[in-house]
Amino acid sequence: MLDEPSIGLHQRDNRKLIETLTRLRDLGNTLIVVEHDEDTIRTADWIVDIGPGAGEHGGEVVSSGSYEQLIAAKNSITGAYLSGKLVIAIPKKRRPIDEKKSLTVKAAKENNLQNIDVTFPLAAFVAVTGVSGSGKSTLVNDILYSVLANKLNGARIVPGRHRTVTGLDQLDKVVHVDQSPIGRTPRSNPATYTGVFDKVRALFAETSEAKVRGYQQGRFSFNVKGGRCENCSGDGTITIEMNFLPDVYVPCEVCHGARYNRETLEVHYKGKTIAQVLDMPIEEANNFFESVPAIARFLKTLCDVGLGYVRLGQSAPTLSGGEAQRVKLATELQRRSTGRTIYVLDEPTTGLHFEDVRKLLLVLNRLVDTGNTVIVIEHNLDVIKSADWVIDLGPEGGSGGGLVVAEGRPEDIVKNSKSYTGKFLAQVLKK
Repeated sequence: MLDEPSIGLHQRDNRKLIETLTRLRDLGNTLIVVEHDEDTIRTADWIVDIGPGAGEHGGEVVSSGSYEQLIAAKNSITGAYLSGKLVIAIPKKRRPIDEKKSLTVKAAKENNLQNIDVTFPLAAFVAVTGVSGSGKSTLVNDILYSVLANKLNGARIVPGRHRTVTGLDQLDKVVHVDQSPIGRTPRSNPATYTGVFDKVRALFAETSEAKVRGYQQGRFSFNVKGGRCENCSGDGTITIEMNFLPDVYVPCEVCHGARYNRETLEVHYKGKTIAQVLDMPIEEANNFFESVPAIARFLKTLCDVGLGYVRLGQSAPTLSGGEAQRVKLATELQRRSTGRTIYVLDEPTTGLHFEDVRKLLLVLNRLVDTGNTVIVIEHNLDVIKSADWVIDLGPEGGSGGGLVVAEGRPEDIVKNSKSYTGKFLAQVLKK
C-alpha cells in the first residue's frame, strides 16, 4: 500500500518509480496506490475514483474499473482531465520581465550548489525546477528564503553558504506558505485562523437576545470561561490519553460537540446559533452572511481558493496539507497588498488533484497580479507551464547537480537539450 509515492519526484524519477511498481506487480503482488499523478493513473490496471467533489460533495465511488471506464464516467472530474475535456490552460500571454527589478543570489555553494549566480525576476511567477536532489530546496529555502526572512522579517536563521544577495531593497516582506497545519489543537479552525470568527462573535453580541442577557463578545468564544461548555472546556471533544498510543478524541457527552453551554446556544442570529454557524460549510456561510460585507469578503476568498466544502469551525488537525495551505493563501489574499511581498512555496501541489491545482494557480496568479512575487519549487508540469519564468537546476541529482541548466520562459526551457524538465515540458506545451 502506497500513499502518493510520486510526491517530490521529477517526471524522470517518477517513470523509474512506475517501472519498479509494475515489476512488483508482475511478480504476482497486489499494489494499492493512492495517487493524483497522471502517469501512475494511466499505468494502473484498475482505477477507483472517489468523488465527485470534495468534503460533503464527495464520498461516493464515481468509477471503478479500467482507464477507459474512468474516462467515460460522466461525473468523474479526474476522467475529464485525463481525457482532455477539462484542461489547465497555458497563459495566453506571460507577464513582462523587468531586468532592473530582480533578486540575485551570488556564489551559492551550500550542499551540492556549485558556486552559482541565480537571478529571480520580481513581480512575476517564478518556478524553480530540476530532477530530485538537484539543489532546488537548498537554493530557495536554505539560502534565498533564509536571507529574506533575516533582512525583512527580523528572523534569526543561519542561511546556506553564499557570497551575497542583491535587490533586497525592492521588497518589504517574505511569506513562506507551506502545508504545515494551521494549528495543532481542535481549537484552531479556518474561522479563527482567518480572523473571521471575531467578526461573527461581534455580530452575535449585537443581537437583541444577547443584549437583554448582557452577553459580550467573549461570551461566544469557546476559549474562555463563560459561554463555553465546561465539561470539555470548549473543545467539543474529550481527549483520552492512551500513553504509548496516539490520543483518542471522543465527542463531549454534555454539549455533544457543540462547544457551548445551553444559555449561549439560546442566542440566535437569523435563526441560527453560534454552534450551527460554525458547523456550516463555508459556501453556505458565505450566502448566510451575504449582508455583512466584512465577513462575506473573507468567506468568498475561501470559496475562491476551492474550500467552500470545508466547515467554518472544522478543527485544524482534520484539514489536509493542501487545505491548510489554501487557508493560509486565502488569508494572504485578504491583506492589503503593497506589491512588495515575496511568497515562497515548496511544492505547493503536493497531494492536490488536477482541479485543486487549477484553483491554486488562480490564487497564485491573483497574488502576482497585485505586483507581488511568487517563487515555487515544483515538479508539476501544469504549474511550470503557467510560470512567467523558469529556473531549471541539474543536470542530475546529488554531486551531478547544482548547476543552472536553463532559465527563461517555459518555451525557452523546451529548446534546451540538456534539460530533463524541458523534454517533459515539451509534451505539455504541445497539447
